[in-house]
Amino acid sequence: MYIRRIKGPHSVTLPDGTVMTRADLPPACTRRWVASRKAAVVMAVDHGLVTVAEACETWSLSEEELEAWRKATAHHGVAALRATALQRYRDSNKR
Repeated sequence: MYIRRIKGPHSVTLPDGTVMTRADLPPACTRRWVASRKAAVVMAVDHGLVTVAEACETWSLSEEELEAWRKATAHHGVAALRATALQRYRDSNKR
C-alpha cells in the first residue's frame, strides 16, 4: 500500500482547543468561495497547517487576495469575508 507523504504538519491545534486537519480544508477545485471556506484557508495559513505559497497554488489564489482575507479576518472577524458585507468592512483609508 502506498501512503502519500506531505510536507508540513497533518494537523494543528487552534486556540479554542479544536484540531484542524488538512481534511477540514476546501477541495482544490473550489470555485464558489463562501465565508466559511475562506475562513478555513485563513486559519490553516495563520496556524501553520499550510504555507502561503501552498495555499495560493492549491486554490489558485493571488497572494494579495489571501492577504486581504487575512487582514479582514484579523480586523473584523469571519463576518468580513462575506461577499455581501464587503462595503461594510472596506478599509476607509482607500476612499
